[in-house]
Amino acid sequence: MTAPCPCGSGHDYQACCGTLHAAYAAGQGLAAPTPEALMRSRYCAFVLDLRPYLLASWHASTRPAAIEPPEPGLKWLGLDIKRTALQDADHGSVEFVARSKLGGRAHRLHETSRFVREGGEWFYVDGRFGNGPEN
Repeated sequence: MTAPCPCGSGHDYQACCGTLHAAYAAGQGLAAPTPEALMRSRYCAFVLDLRPYLLASWHASTRPAAIEPPEPGLKWLGLDIKRTALQDADHGSVEFVARSKLGGRAHRLHETSRFVREGGEWFYVDGRFGNGPEN
């Protein structure tokens, strides 16, 4: 049975973010080839509650000690990538909107996330809410 990838790419999960999650679970590290691919795989990890993947893909300089489990009833509704940019070979950003619903209320997270590549692997560094200019 196939299922669409929660990241909204239009691909099957196993052929999209599932390959990145599986590579990490098999001890092969973070395999995302671009900041956008990492962003999409992180969104999927939130949808699927893959907290170990989220922590591993978070840069050590800004990584929290733990990620709380999702609130009961939280439903992720979709991801919309607004813009991606590479500042250089090892720095990138992704502006996105992630939609969710909790307790009958719709929520919208609009963020521009920063990514860095170290040792050939992309990591999420931090994000700025809204769509203002980058620092």
